[in-house]
Amino acid sequence: MSPILAALGTARSIADVGAGTGSYEPRDRTVFAFEPSAGMIRQRPPGAGPAVRAVAEALPVRDRAVDAALAVLTVHHWTGWRAGLAELRRIAPRQVVVAYDTHRHTEFWFVREYVPEIAELERMRPSADDIAHELGADTVVPLPLPWDFTDGVFPAYWRRPAAYLDPRVRRACSALAQTDPAAVGRGIRHLRRDLDSGRWHERHRDVLGLDQWDAGFRLIVSHR
Repeated sequence: MSPILAALGTARSIADVGAGTGSYEPRDRTVFAFEPSAGMIRQRPPGAGPAVRAVAEALPVRDRAVDAALAVLTVHHWTGWRAGLAELRRIAPRQVVVAYDTHRHTEFWFVREYVPEIAELERMRPSADDIAHELGADTVVPLPLPWDFTDGVFPAYWRRPAAYLDPRVRRACSALAQTDPAAVGRGIRHLRRDLDSGRWHERHRDVLGLDQWDAGFRLIVSHR
């Protein structure tokens, strides 16, 4: 059982807030998805739960409408993240949120060595600790990334640096998509040189020996 499914416990009805394409939705429960992007909703797979265009800060459902509210890697995109978390508390007695430690992201080798401008963006976002405090979380569980993680989150390629040379990978990472393209281009050229010369592999030999790495992702659960 995945950590997210375990965190949802016995909840049978779930609101997936900031659902995107529904990648993390359980298939054996009733799921109601809320997503502001029509493009994302169109990409939801056949058989996925119903989706409604809505922002986290104003969910169009009654109080305690579902057993659990789920928000996976979305809170940092919300315009009013505290208001959005208040909505999660309003609509469900259990909140399950996957977020990340923004400081850990600023220390990621890609940011530190190639595109330090990303750190400015991360410092403006709510960190996992901020979210846990706002929710009054009962548990906060680290979610280390395996070296072959298939989801395209920004640090997913921590042991596969050549992946960042692919424009499709970069477009799927909000931290890169929202950073000055000139800064990203400069960093990618620098990374390409370091990969071609073997300098990256020499500098990061310790990383190459790891099967998983703590990139700062946290599973936050509150059930009050």
